[in-house]
Amino acid sequence: MLEAVRNAWKIKELRQRIFFTLAMLVVFRIGAHIPVPGINPEVLAEFFQEDTLFGFYNVIVGGALANFTIFAMGIMPYINASIIMQLLTIVVPKFKEWSEEGPEGRKKMIQMIRYGTIVLAFLQATGMTFSLIRPAITDHRATAYLVIIISLTAGTAFLMWLGELITEKGIGNGISLIIFGGIIAGFPAWVGMTAELLQLGEISYLALVPILLILLVLIVGIIALEVGRRRIPVQYAKRVVGRRIYGGQSTHIPLKINQAGVIPVIFASAILMFPATLAMFINHPIAQGFAEALQFGTFLNTILYALFIILFTYFYTAIQFDPVKIAGDIKKYGGFIPGMRPGRPTAEYLGRISSRLTTVGAFTLAFIAVLPILLQDVSRINLAFEGTALIIIVGVAMETMRQIESQMLMRNYQGFMK
Repeated sequence: MLEAVRNAWKIKELRQRIFFTLAMLVVFRIGAHIPVPGINPEVLAEFFQEDTLFGFYNVIVGGALANFTIFAMGIMPYINASIIMQLLTIVVPKFKEWSEEGPEGRKKMIQMIRYGTIVLAFLQATGMTFSLIRPAITDHRATAYLVIIISLTAGTAFLMWLGELITEKGIGNGISLIIFGGIIAGFPAWVGMTAELLQLGEISYLALVPILLILLVLIVGIIALEVGRRRIPVQYAKRVVGRRIYGGQSTHIPLKINQAGVIPVIFASAILMFPATLAMFINHPIAQGFAEALQFGTFLNTILYALFIILFTYFYTAIQFDPVKIAGDIKKYGGFIPGMRPGRPTAEYLGRISSRLTTVGAFTLAFIAVLPILLQDVSRINLAFEGTALIIIVGVAMETMRQIESQMLMRNYQGFMK
C-alpha cells in the first residue's frame, strides 16, 4: 500500500489532480459555513434535532442545512434532476434518442439536467423559504425573501459547477465526492462527542468496541456488494468483410449484484421521514400520532424502511437494465451466449439472471441499511453514520480508488488493488 502511494505521488499529472480535488473540497467546506443573509440560525437549531426528512438531508449536506448556509440545499436538486431525466428517457422518445447518440447525445442530456437542476433548486428554495425557515427570517420584505431564494439557488448551481469541475480536472466523480465530503465532515464531531461520553462514563468500552467491529464487518460487506459481479460469457463469431476477418473473440457481460446503487436507500429514507416532517405543519392529533408511529428507529419504521429499499431496488434496476436491448445488441454484432439462441431466449436468460442478482442485492442492501439502526437501538450509542451514509462513503471511496488505479496502470505502476 505504501509503495502504491509513493508511486502515485511520483506521477505529476495524478498529483496535480489530487491537489485540485482536495482544494475544491476545501472550497466546498468554506462555502458550507457562509450563512444566507437575513436568517437567524438559532431559531432553526431545535427543528433539525428531530428525525425528519430535513434531519436526514442535513447529514447529506454536511450540516449546511442546520446552519442554513448558501449550500443548505446541497447537490440534491442535481441528483433529483438526474433521476427524473433517467425516468423520462423511458417515456420520451427524443430523450431516448439522445441517450443512444453517444458523446453528443450525452452532452444534450447533461445540459437538460443542468436546466432541470436550476428549476428544481429554485422551486425547493422557494418552498423552504416560505414554509421551513419563515419563523427565522429577520426581514419580511419581498426583496429579503428574493435574496434568500436566489442565494440558495446560486449555492446549488455553484456546487453543480464545482462537481463537474472536479470530474473534469480532478480525480473521481465530483458530485459523489461533494456528498462524500459533506458526510465525512460530521465524523470529527462524533469522535469528540463519543470520547467525552467515554470519559463521563456514559458509554463503556465493552459496548463500544463490539459495535465498531460490527461496523467494520459491515463495511467489508458493502465492499463485497460493490465489487460483486456475475460474468455472462459472450462469444462472437468470425465474420469476413473483404479481406479482413472480424470477431471470433470471447468476452463477458459483467452484471453487478447491486445495480441500483444507493438510490433505493435515499428514496426509502425520504418517503418514511416525510410524514414526521409534514406533521410539523399540521397541528392535529391524528397527524401527530401517525408521525410518531413512523419516527426513525421505531419497529414500524424499520420494517417499512427495509421493504421500501427492496421494492425500489427492483424498480430502479428494471429501469437501468434492459435485457431485450442487450440481447438485440449482442445479436446485431454477431454474438451469442453459449447454450442460448440469439434474440428472445437470450433476453429471457439475461432477465432471469438479473432478477436473481437483484434479489440478493436488494435484501443485502436492506440489511446493511437497517443493521446500524438496530445497533443504535440496542447499544443506545449514537453512531456517526447511518447505513445510507456508510454505503455512500464506501462506494465513493472505491470509485475514486479505481480511477487512481487506472491512472497508475496507464503508466505501468502497480496500483492499490491487486
